[in-house]
Amino acid sequence: MAEKSPRASKGLLSYVSRSWIGLAGAALAAFALLILLVLIAYDLLRGFDQPYLGVVVYLILPAAVFAGLILMGLGAWHQRRLETRLGVTQGLPRLDLNDPRHRRNLLLTVIVVSVFLVFSAYGSYRAYEVTESVAFCGQLCHQVMEPVYTTYQNSPHARVACVECHIGEGAEWYVRAKISGLRQVYAVLADSYPRPIPVPVHNLRPAPETCEQCHWPEKFIGALEVHRHYYLPDADNTLYRMVMMLKVGGASPLHGPVSGIHWHMSVANDIRYISADETRTVIPWVEITNRETGKTTVYRTRDTPPGQELQARPVRRMDCVDCHNRPTHIFRSPNAALNISLWLDRIDKSIPGIKLSASRALVTAADAVSKQQGLDQIGQLIAEEYAEYRDPEKIRQAVRETRRIYTNNFFPEMKTNWQVRPDHSGHFIWPGCFRCHDGEHVSPQGEVISKDCNACHVIISQGLGQEPPVTDLGGVPFAHPGGEIPGGLSCNLCHTGAH
Repeated sequence: MAEKSPRASKGLLSYVSRSWIGLAGAALAAFALLILLVLIAYDLLRGFDQPYLGVVVYLILPAAVFAGLILMGLGAWHQRRLETRLGVTQGLPRLDLNDPRHRRNLLLTVIVVSVFLVFSAYGSYRAYEVTESVAFCGQLCHQVMEPVYTTYQNSPHARVACVECHIGEGAEWYVRAKISGLRQVYAVLADSYPRPIPVPVHNLRPAPETCEQCHWPEKFIGALEVHRHYYLPDADNTLYRMVMMLKVGGASPLHGPVSGIHWHMSVANDIRYISADETRTVIPWVEITNRETGKTTVYRTRDTPPGQELQARPVRRMDCVDCHNRPTHIFRSPNAALNISLWLDRIDKSIPGIKLSASRALVTAADAVSKQQGLDQIGQLIAEEYAEYRDPEKIRQAVRETRRIYTNNFFPEMKTNWQVRPDHSGHFIWPGCFRCHDGEHVSPQGEVISKDCNACHVIISQGLGQEPPVTDLGGVPFAHPGGEIPGGLSCNLCHTGAH
């Protein structure tokens, strides 16, 4: 009997159905598309804001559908090539609009493709929304992003989306961010990311293109009244109050005097500097150019002569984040966090020495290997110290509040807390202003960058405990609580934030 010759395929779907590759692709595409349509319908009717579900619905499932379609195409191509070699192919399908069956198939194809394109457009837009959402940025890589996401939620910018500051407007920085994100995803999957994550981020978009879209440094603000409440680590948790006038000033002569802290802004002055370390904490070289006169003055620290070691470091133009480097991700020290809790009566101030005890517990828990271990240590240390206190409920409340502080500011798995996150705004536990305003930066002409604290703020009221505060609108000399200290010392030389 003569051998039966292979039957020729009559169309694209026939090519697909006669190929195992095509059938596998069709099954994958159909299965992924079915799940995708169900979840999209759920999103339209109920909505969801889970980053993992968003990634599955608008990134992974569409990719699976397209992978299935590609496999279908490969299967059809492979089958046609095979039949061509066997000499049984009938050529490409023909379209005849005079044939009712062809018209019906064409109409069906147009409808299916149109529906597919509509869903693709909607899915693409939702994929964009998902990848730009706060939940995607902060929760997708949970352990890595937990420190920044937690501090973001407790920050002054908690209602500003991450992308507004980290990406801004325009396609260029959007593409840059997504490419950088792919590298970060790889680092997470390979577990090759450092702990803690190094700061500052060196590829951030310039502040004038992000921060200044909402904040207006040119505007003359004048002086702002700032209240500070400190509690001493003594048996009475003694209160020390201070009121300062912060000289914010302005940076544009069109809106007021170019003075105060905003004098530093590049509106009136162009300031460049070289840092000797990656955290921009040590600054041995500063260059100031007055935009109006064009005068340029270079300042160097007295022990830093011009040399090749400085030339090897990059020169950075000063902007907002050089001082306000923690506008959102604020990691409060034990001292700063407990001052707030005591001020707001979240911890009872009548408990003897509770400021010092809670501080010690937080510092001890900072070295824990996990958050749960740190929380357990806090409860154990405070409970043991106040085991015989007359009001156990106050102690339990103090433990709860101290644990809340720990949860919001300490991240042992990422080795992250206030100790590795310098805050350059101010000068209490980090050099901050004194990085340049230390009296040691001198120009060749002998000009010195001022160390006068009153150039930025004036203390108008201060007092210890319940004593009537010393008040003078013209300014009063700083009186250190607990006694005199040698003049000229920077705060951060003694204060570490521990208590």
